[in-house]
Amino acid sequence: MVQILFKSHSGEEQWVDGETGSSLMQAAVSNGVAGIDADCGGSCSCATCHVFVDDPWLDRLESIDPNEDAMLGLSPDRCENSRLSCQVQITEELDGLVVSTPEFQF
Repeated sequence: MVQILFKSHSGEEQWVDGETGSSLMQAAVSNGVAGIDADCGGSCSCATCHVFVDDPWLDRLESIDPNEDAMLGLSPDRCENSRLSCQVQITEELDGLVVSTPEFQF
């Protein structure tokens, strides 16, 4: 298990335990993190699990694949540090990961 900090758009913080090998989205949904809708259940066919990854963690993540890039293109508030949490696999290297949720999921 690794610890992940989710920060809401309004500033609330919630630490959750994430199981290695599962996705960041699964950890959020399992722990009732507000702001992660996950409408497609993790199949990378929506953008409702959009998060902003704190910059120090970006180089520890796998690269964005074309499907994730296309889905993120649907989000009007996409930034350089945007990721779909369903596409971020939890590894031991991500212990302490900090992500923020956008104001709205689209």
